[in-house]
Amino acid sequence: MPKMFQSISPLDDTVLFDGPESTPANISQAITTARQSAILWHNTPLSQRIQIARNYAKHLSDHRDEIRELITSEVGKLPWDADAEVGAAIGKIDLTVNALEQRRSKTVIESGNLARIVRYHPLGVALVLGPFNFPLHLPGGQIVPALLSGNTIVFKPSDQATAVGKWMIDAWRQAGLPDGVMQMIQGGVEVAVNAIDSPLINAVFLTGSRAAGRAIHRQLAGRPDVLLALELGGNNPVVVSDSIPSKAVADLVTFSAFVSAGQRCSCARRALFIENSDCETHIDAVVQQTRSLVVGLPGDETVPQVGPLISTLAATQLRKTYDTLLAHGCRVVVPWQVNPRRENLVHPAIVDATKCTDTQLAAIGDLEWFGPLLVIQRVADFDSAVSAAANTSYGLAASLLGGTSNMFETFVNSVGAGVVNWNRPTTGAAGSLPFGGLGDSGNHRPAGYHAIDFCSDPVASLQSPTETESFATLAPWDVVK
Repeated sequence: MPKMFQSISPLDDTVLFDGPESTPANISQAITTARQSAILWHNTPLSQRIQIARNYAKHLSDHRDEIRELITSEVGKLPWDADAEVGAAIGKIDLTVNALEQRRSKTVIESGNLARIVRYHPLGVALVLGPFNFPLHLPGGQIVPALLSGNTIVFKPSDQATAVGKWMIDAWRQAGLPDGVMQMIQGGVEVAVNAIDSPLINAVFLTGSRAAGRAIHRQLAGRPDVLLALELGGNNPVVVSDSIPSKAVADLVTFSAFVSAGQRCSCARRALFIENSDCETHIDAVVQQTRSLVVGLPGDETVPQVGPLISTLAATQLRKTYDTLLAHGCRVVVPWQVNPRRENLVHPAIVDATKCTDTQLAAIGDLEWFGPLLVIQRVADFDSAVSAAANTSYGLAASLLGGTSNMFETFVNSVGAGVVNWNRPTTGAAGSLPFGGLGDSGNHRPAGYHAIDFCSDPVASLQSPTETESFATLAPWDVVK
């Protein structure tokens, strides 16, 4: 008998998906079907692939309320946050069409009787492993460019967001995507492991934790033919300088740290305050705003600003991180608190690492957590702030608040992150830009606008118009390589 699993709402424990976990036979069949459909899909005219993608965007627009409510129900996002995710998923279509045209379209350079041509061929079958926190947009951010590039897809949504995953698969089919082009498998880690082992997989795209990324990297050891694109987590710093109002600091730091209940990989985990005449005022403003944030559930009479974590287990794991931070020498500023209504309704917490030792600070920089928990630290000057911000094995996002343009240029070049903002939240990312991290936050395969780059292989050709073209007429650097 296949193993059964459920996706349970973090709002009220309603079962939103109840079904069997994909068996090895199911997984093999899904991958085989995707492989058999690869040539047909690759040979489908690009204009037709684009039209299907635009049909999908229209389906999202036409059913925006339905999918927004499902996202809220299954992963606990507040309605505005879920709606923004749907908007991003819709916008991803035109952005990807533009990216394909600008970055991966056929290029021809002619010189006399010689043409130099670059074509882009699809990888084949791409396995997409989706996260729970953006269950529609983030897997779509890999699926859309992969499909437009001519790949077929095997999609495993998070086992905590399988209902949204199934909805998305159905939406693509209603948009006209041929049945064999995108297959869904479902379940937990064992399902992903089984699929990765398939010799028919040509690429693996993961959005997830550092631990998951490392495990897949190890599993694919010795298989350089499989392209691996990792979008992983971060221990993201925000540095607060001078020349910025305290209200703006409070807004930007708390939004960076606590939006989506801290369940974004780009959320700020550390806030570093440069000691100056504004430092304590800035810290007080952040602390007071954190204490005033309304924590609750969608539909509450008082509209909440911070919603629930994905599960009670997630809350338990976050509490362990909080206790670990205290064990590393942090001092409590805003204490751990759970709303009595639900165990996964966690209030934002702040701890102070100012008096921690260098060893303790290094350990804090190596932690990864997912929830409304912020570490603050006072630092002597800007150079110390940049050094402290870069004191992590991760390198996803970072922000500088205040300061000068010269300071920001230094920050961009020294902080070691893939998304670096000025006077904006760490969570600020534009769909027209790359999105990816350095260090333990990725593997040099940025997503966002640049996701199109890892969805195809460039093929170079030198072409002469006739077979009798004299070799002597060709410049030797064109042929002798």
